[in-house]
Amino acid sequence: QVHLAESGGGSVSPGGSLRLSCVVSGDTYRHDCMVWSRQAPGKERERVASIDTDGSTYYEAAVKGRFFISKDNAKKTLYLQMNSLQPDDTAIYYCAAYPCGTWWERTGVWGQGTQVTVSS
Repeated sequence: QVHLAESGGGSVSPGGSLRLSCVVSGDTYRHDCMVWSRQAPGKERERVASIDTDGSTYYEAAVKGRFFISKDNAKKTLYLQMNSLQPDDTAIYYCAAYPCGTWWERTGVWGQGTQVTVSS
């Protein structure tokens, strides 16, 4: 069974930075790909960034160039470096592990989320 725990959220001013972490534990068999998603109040959850087994990454257009996803396989930890944060980035951020090549929203296992608030 896969377990994930996000951390690193907080409240920052526009233009600030945060680094989110997601520690993965348990059996990760067939759950080798990772994704960060977020959900803002009144909005549906959306994918932010993902990373596959060879390090290839995907970024939503709204965050490309500002956010960077990475992982440390030895530490079983996924990261999301968020720079130049904007109020529209305010959301609960979730990480998930899923079998590569599958629809992650159906097959993925995710954590409880960490709140990111960007306000002036």
